[in-house]
Amino acid sequence: MSTIPFIEARFFNPAEGRIELETRLMRHLRKLRCKRIPPDLLAPPDAVDAPDKVSDADLMGIVRFSDDDEARIKRRVKRLMECRKAASGLEHLKRDDRERLEVLKDGARLISLRNEHQADELAAALHEDMPWMAPATEVVWHAMRRSVREGWPGLRVPPLLLDGPPGIGKSHWARRLGALLSTSTAVIEATGENASFGIVGSQRGWGGSHPGRLIETVLQSRIANPVMVVDEVEKAGRATSTSGQAFGLAEALLPLLEPLTAKRWSCPYYQVKFDMSWVIWVLTSNDCRLLPEPLLSRSPPIRLRHLTLAELLAFVRREGAKRDLSETSIEAICEILSHPSLQQHRPSLRVAARMLQRAADLEQGPTLH
Repeated sequence: MSTIPFIEARFFNPAEGRIELETRLMRHLRKLRCKRIPPDLLAPPDAVDAPDKVSDADLMGIVRFSDDDEARIKRRVKRLMECRKAASGLEHLKRDDRERLEVLKDGARLISLRNEHQADELAAALHEDMPWMAPATEVVWHAMRRSVREGWPGLRVPPLLLDGPPGIGKSHWARRLGALLSTSTAVIEATGENASFGIVGSQRGWGGSHPGRLIETVLQSRIANPVMVVDEVEKAGRATSTSGQAFGLAEALLPLLEPLTAKRWSCPYYQVKFDMSWVIWVLTSNDCRLLPEPLLSRSPPIRLRHLTLAELLAFVRREGAKRDLSETSIEAICEILSHPSLQQHRPSLRVAARMLQRAADLEQGPTLH
């Protein structure tokens, strides 16, 4: 992993507070005044130490400060502290918020790939798990190879909009991508009316203002290119402030999907700029025609098809083996999904995943007597 500057702010050494600065200035002033004192008064002729090596304790006995000297030093330190606070870019924040952002003072890490061969292996593993998602996997595969070929410090993937029927595992594919890349992943359901606030956060002054999932994900992992999944983005509502101002999800996402504006994205809550240009965005939709054109231009839809029954059964067997399910449980699930009464409905990965989880709970959970 490489590390990049992530926050437009300056962090000063907390060990250099007001008292430490006053002590340093007093020591400096004492040494300056000592230069005006004849050398024979600083040390006797037979002294071993040179005059410039006289200890602070000895200097305190020779050079004393007046009340005016101490007042001048205190004023200078106060001014220095004010300048530091202004230069930090965090002076408007509460102490708790400043301390929260301090984890980013040394930057954030970037997930990267060693070579194009690793990109091929990751893409192959992703395709083996979910072959019906091939169009999306191919886009990510080329992006991984391009990141290595161009010598970028980390993996950069363009915004993805996975458009297809429900139940084919679009969000599951995104989580699997994050797991293969060993990066943090956050999934946000866009169906809530406050989805935009859930992602980017809300400004102070709005009811229940808070930081969004985006910056929270980076703060927790200290990784600058997490996978951010926005599920069913076309169903997002609009948040409304107490003053009647409306704020939609599309408006919140547009600056984050454009690399130039994302590089200096201003967080509504912290009101500080962050480099969000490396975030891997995966948006999912069942009908992309309901999305605004500016969003579609930044993330062209990747059309996906229904999965077949054979692909669903292969997925169940692979996932069942990963969960250490018994062969009996796996085949029972496959038999249920293959039943003729279900053939009138399209195979659903969501239903299969629930059945796998239920089987795992039954096999691994305690038995009631």
